[in-house]
Amino acid sequence: MAQPLVKKDDDRDDEADYSPFLGIEKGAVLQEARVFNDPQLDARRCSQVITKLLYLLNQGDSFTKVEATEVFFAVTKLFQSRDNGLRRMVYLIIKDLSPSADEVIIVTSSLMKDMNSRTDMYRANAIRVLCRITDGTLLTQIERYLKQAIVDKNPVVASAALVSGIHLLQTTPEIVKRWSNEVQEAVQSRAALVQFHALALLHQIRQNDRLAVSKLVTSLTKGTVRSPLAQCLLIRYTSQVIRETGVNSQTGDRPFYDYLESCLRHKAEMVIFEAAKAITELSNVTTRELTPAITVLQLFLSSSKPVLRFAAVRTLNKVAMTHPMAVTNCNIDMESLISDQNRSIATLAITTLLKTGNESSVDRLMKQITNFMSDIADEFKIVVVEAIRSLCLKFPLKYRSLMNFLSNILREEGGFEYKKAIVDSIVILIRDIPDAKEEHSSSLLAGLVFNFCLNLVLCCFSQILHFIGNEGPKTSDPSKYIRYIYNRVILENATVRASAVSTLAKFGALVDSLKPRIFILLRRCLFDNDDEVRDRATLYLNSLGDGSVAETDKDVKEFLFGSLDIPLTNIETTLRNYEQNPTEEPFDINSVPREVKSLPLVEKKAPGKKPTALGGLPPAPTSASDAYERLLSSIPKFANFGKLFKSSVPVELTEAETEYAVNVVKHIFDQHVVFQYNCTNTIPEQLLENVTVIVDASEAEEFSEVGVKPLKSLPYDTPAQTFVAFEKAEGVPAVGKFSNTLRFTVKEVDTSTGEAEDDGVEDEYQLEDFEVVAADYILKVGVSNFRNAWESMDPETERIDEYGLGPRESLVEAVNAVISLLGMQPCEGSETVPSNSRSHTCLLSGVYIGNVKVLVRLSFGMGATKEVAMKLAVRSDDVNVSEAIHEIVASG
Repeated sequence: MAQPLVKKDDDRDDEADYSPFLGIEKGAVLQEARVFNDPQLDARRCSQVITKLLYLLNQGDSFTKVEATEVFFAVTKLFQSRDNGLRRMVYLIIKDLSPSADEVIIVTSSLMKDMNSRTDMYRANAIRVLCRITDGTLLTQIERYLKQAIVDKNPVVASAALVSGIHLLQTTPEIVKRWSNEVQEAVQSRAALVQFHALALLHQIRQNDRLAVSKLVTSLTKGTVRSPLAQCLLIRYTSQVIRETGVNSQTGDRPFYDYLESCLRHKAEMVIFEAAKAITELSNVTTRELTPAITVLQLFLSSSKPVLRFAAVRTLNKVAMTHPMAVTNCNIDMESLISDQNRSIATLAITTLLKTGNESSVDRLMKQITNFMSDIADEFKIVVVEAIRSLCLKFPLKYRSLMNFLSNILREEGGFEYKKAIVDSIVILIRDIPDAKEEHSSSLLAGLVFNFCLNLVLCCFSQILHFIGNEGPKTSDPSKYIRYIYNRVILENATVRASAVSTLAKFGALVDSLKPRIFILLRRCLFDNDDEVRDRATLYLNSLGDGSVAETDKDVKEFLFGSLDIPLTNIETTLRNYEQNPTEEPFDINSVPREVKSLPLVEKKAPGKKPTALGGLPPAPTSASDAYERLLSSIPKFANFGKLFKSSVPVELTEAETEYAVNVVKHIFDQHVVFQYNCTNTIPEQLLENVTVIVDASEAEEFSEVGVKPLKSLPYDTPAQTFVAFEKAEGVPAVGKFSNTLRFTVKEVDTSTGEAEDDGVEDEYQLEDFEVVAADYILKVGVSNFRNAWESMDPETERIDEYGLGPRESLVEAVNAVISLLGMQPCEGSETVPSNSRSHTCLLSGVYIGNVKVLVRLSFGMGATKEVAMKLAVRSDDVNVSEAIHEIVASG
């Protein structure tokens, strides 16, 4: 193939890329293809024309049936040429033209002749082309030649046959599987590529037989693989076997781990890296297992080869997400990479340091990042911003320096995605770190106003105005925001102007001293040229008491700050129906149904993909908990259960790719628990009706069933919900195990018409069991300053006790087990345990059912025998809750 040329412009100092294919047209190239019919073939000219044809095909141009046939027959005449370069181009064009079955026969004889040629280049290419264009019938005729080619002494021919086998396995697997003996022999080849391709084909042949793959790995890990490429493949297959096998329950060892560790001492760098990467990706990997891999990656950080430095720092970046303390030994080497010429390496180095650094190193890192940011592209800046956000949430006491950094870079130049990442980060930090709210809300808005390009502000300004409208009135000097907000009404597009009007109204509702000024500004908006802006201004003036309709303060605040209790999808559907069927009566909002309806999925799901958390609920502008609460309150049986305390994440009750996909969400109330079963029918030929879940609570004695909401109909690929409610003692964290059976009436569906039969058959489907645990009754709620929060609580509520946690592999395992048991929020990064540490303190916070704040201080210690002891101190707003936390730990 011709390569793009670089053309020097004499009038310029810079260079521009020039393509010889620029401006070529299909019609002109097809005219040039007539050169294939010349009696005296010009090999060079023919090769150039084929190159242009290949370029057109690869650019997406399609040939008509007639055009493709004419080109194909013309190309077949080129087999008479003895020019090796032209012959290779002929092979390529035949593969890309993909001739039809009746045309293939024309060229088959020539290709079979080349397959038995004495020229190895002809043989290899003929094999590739034949396997690409032939069907199963012809393949059986040449199978004997392909088997011989697999064990051919020439590595090019052998590799061509093996690669063809890999492709044919997708279309005619029954033929390729008969080549196992020859492929097994090729695995022992001394040629690196042959061994690589043979191992890949052999694994694909056996991939559906787990035992056969395990035997293959066992035999090859004994040292018969010499090719570095094949060794890398074998490491990947070994990792797959380790994942499927798991850890030996008796010895605690992993099968084949010794092989992976031995590969770290291989002479080939690609094998060393592949082994290190495989070790870091093992599930539940321990510090002992990680150490040799981290050591090797640390050496790669100082390599002279950029690809090795990049591979090492990217792998360490991933390890830092789960085992930050294991990477801290590499911090000095990574700091030297911040100034690396390759900006990808530098970005990964700085983000890894942000994940592994401690609180004392934050200021030093921020100074290095300040100089670093101006030299990298926006895509890398976004990665750095997200890492800084995580660091600030990890060390909330350092919020000042980190927030100042974000506010400063907000004023610098950058694209939309970069600016949006900064805004999102600041909003999240102000929301989650209360101390930052008062201090940085104004700098956030000022940064936006200062240097946002007008063509980039649409999404971010609307988002930030909504945020300022909720938080600005609560600050000590809310008046300073008004000028910024009104400037948006004057300078921005209609969408942002409408958001600004709503924000002004929120200030007028909450700050009485600003109300006269707000009225003046809203009256000016009545003359805006956009309907939405004028309508909002009119509505808010009336709502705030400047018009004919005066609302109470409670009504105004509910209107401006309350959440919409009607699904937007339902409003849209009802309005469309009203427009299509007009009546003399005005539209009534009370006619819109409150119940959240299930919607069919409009996008194609990946195989085995489960429903999302809400099981098909339409997206809403509020949080998932708000959507859950509105859904449950819309069901009469559950409307009197009171305030929803907590909703769990969905728990899968079926395996992937089964007939029915079901998961359950546990909704916790003070005196009740409601199980929401999100169901999806994955069989197009069936309609399910009267769908319910029969729950066996024999292992949950503290619960009694009080209500069921069945599902009337469950069509194909349309997620919907059925509910079962249980009663328990008020305020008591009752636990238990629940068995579940899906019961329904199944009706056959004619897929061509979509109509279901009248008669159905009663059927059941067994689901997995699930448990309600103590952690379901505790909300994860963090505190910005644990010490202050601890000291502000009454010492009389404190309860202290000591517990033995038994032998553990490490303190990390013990800390994670207790955090999981209590379901509380770790504070100040205390969930991270330093490597090889023998003692550790972990701080947790949360809200117990009944809205009782609770703080926990855990002190761990590990003895020489790996026995772990724990001291548990609890303070809360209610001494009974402190005692309940101890009961949970004692029973867990």
